[in-house]
Amino acid sequence: MRRVIFAMALTFSSGVFAQHTQPSLGSAYSSMQGRDIKAFSDEQLADLREGRGMGASLPAELNGVPGPLHVLQLAGQLKVSPEQQAALERVMSEMKASAQRLGTQLIAAEAELDRSFRLGSADELSITEATSRIAALQGQLRAVHLVAHVKARQLLSAEQVAAYNVARGYGQEPSSHSRHH
Repeated sequence: MRRVIFAMALTFSSGVFAQHTQPSLGSAYSSMQGRDIKAFSDEQLADLREGRGMGASLPAELNGVPGPLHVLQLAGQLKVSPEQQAALERVMSEMKASAQRLGTQLIAAEAELDRSFRLGSADELSITEATSRIAALQGQLRAVHLVAHVKARQLLSAEQVAAYNVARGYGQEPSSHSRHH
């Protein structure tokens, strides 16, 4: 039995070793060389320009704090009042305008970083400054989307939030700490 286990272990480890020592034939990144801004796909650029969330709001959404866009999409089902709808539309409009502005700034910052590498001028200081600016913009952009969720939640009743979560397929009422107005 020990010989069988040893033989199996030897076979497995030699297969793993062979797998890791085979030369790579190309890079998963090679198809990205033609991008204008290497860090972003065309879809990501469009999302940034349009002010879309791209998953930035998942901590809110998946913890029972609805987003204004989806609340508006489910307005009839959630029995959103005309006053709530008007307020949600304002939240949505403000969020989109801020997200588009920050998205444009983020695209420009990534383009500048990309340009510095293309021109050979990237150095430790310029990279540190550029990536710090990019990270700050990403944080601000994410905050805009998350704050919109908080504002939307404040406009809804606990029943509407519970109905939202069921309608979105989460199936459970939000936890008690996220139910306050």
